[in-house]
Amino acid sequence: MSAISPTPEPIGSVVDPAESVSAKSLRKSVVAGSIGVLVHWFDWAVYAYMAGTIAVVFFPEANHTAGLLAAFAVFAVSFLVRPIGAVIFGRLGDRLGRKVTLSVVIIAMAVATLALGLLPGYETIGILAPILLIVTRVVQGLAAGGEFGSAAAFLGEFSPRKRRGFGCSWLEFGSLLGFLLASFAVFLLNQAFPGDVILAWAWRIPFLFTALLGVVGLYIRLKIEDTPDFEQLKELQAVSHAPVKEVFQRNRREFLQTCGIEIFMNVTFYVVLVYLLTYQEETIGFDAGRAALLSTLASALGLIIVPLAGIASDRLGRKPVLMFAAVAQTLLAVPLFLLMQVGTDSAVFISTFGLAFLLAIVLGTHAVTVVELFPTRTRQTGLSIAYAVTAALFAGTAPYLLTWLISLTHDALVPGWFLLVVGLVGVVTVWTIPETRGISLIKAQDLNTSTVQLPPMRVAKRS
Repeated sequence: MSAISPTPEPIGSVVDPAESVSAKSLRKSVVAGSIGVLVHWFDWAVYAYMAGTIAVVFFPEANHTAGLLAAFAVFAVSFLVRPIGAVIFGRLGDRLGRKVTLSVVIIAMAVATLALGLLPGYETIGILAPILLIVTRVVQGLAAGGEFGSAAAFLGEFSPRKRRGFGCSWLEFGSLLGFLLASFAVFLLNQAFPGDVILAWAWRIPFLFTALLGVVGLYIRLKIEDTPDFEQLKELQAVSHAPVKEVFQRNRREFLQTCGIEIFMNVTFYVVLVYLLTYQEETIGFDAGRAALLSTLASALGLIIVPLAGIASDRLGRKPVLMFAAVAQTLLAVPLFLLMQVGTDSAVFISTFGLAFLLAIVLGTHAVTVVELFPTRTRQTGLSIAYAVTAALFAGTAPYLLTWLISLTHDALVPGWFLLVVGLVGVVTVWTIPETRGISLIKAQDLNTSTVQLPPMRVAKRS
């Protein structure tokens, strides 16, 4: 193991502590940061795929449609409470450290999912069944509100600056893998058991498996150390004691820019990976099985493109890669939906994969971009609140809004126009942000140089 001296940096920043992280520690941090996102999206997708079964188990059978709507309403509750979780866990992470929130969040997700998998149904305990179901989804939503900010800050601060885009891209690799595993788990469930057995007890299996994933994730997260950047902030005695207040007093611009980027990412994500399946079945008349297969293949394509987009952002810069995706979405969203309306297998295939390709570029780049906008003092708080608020207000409502607009206007191109507008939001936002590739995450706001002494220069290890 040899050592090299890091290149000195100008006043206003210090040597990037992440440069001293060994390759083994970096690999461990990538797994620890992404596994919670995988657990969250696995649980989220399983609930969505099994909403019909959940409606029968937890709500009165007098009106199945009402029960299904109630199941989806419970699903929406988890979105509404996310901003509360973002404030709680963002503040906790900026005050006590990223490891603390990563561990607490995954414990909350695992316990809530385990509880859901063990809950008696309506026939057994009556009205208590839907009430307890709501409680589990509220806990899950609160935890989800803290997961993105915790994991993004952790991965960004653990990754060397020259590979930070690649490191952060594994966060969204985890989310896509969660989607794929969920669809595969539900497929296996339906192959292994008849419908009456699934309704009686087998529906619980995927949720119990999610809890097991959460235990594995907790074990991994308890074995990690906190990020070098946060540890350095503690050495500087510069940890924020009121990060929420500080975000809105000193980082309003960064917060609004992050909201713009997350609107661009979140809405595109939900339209392409959640709503598009319904659109292809209901509006295009595409076979449900083939639509589901296309959705699965689109997620698989994302697993390849997302890390490549992260690498591209490390080499070309965050702005060029994000701007390419935003401009391309603005120009191609409507034509791709026009092509989809042709209805042939090849047309639907090409249009779906075109949308998935653009989404994957955004997924591979957005996290590192917003991580680099904030100072370390308020990073987790700013990321958590911006992500949770935009998901609750814009992403979670997108499928319902699009369905209503199509019924109102009878225009099958509504989703294309919707993505065009979102693409323009991305263009405007990316235009306003600075290029952050390669910067130190310890910023001037982190360094009150009138009262804080800089620590000794660190030595980077070359593994």
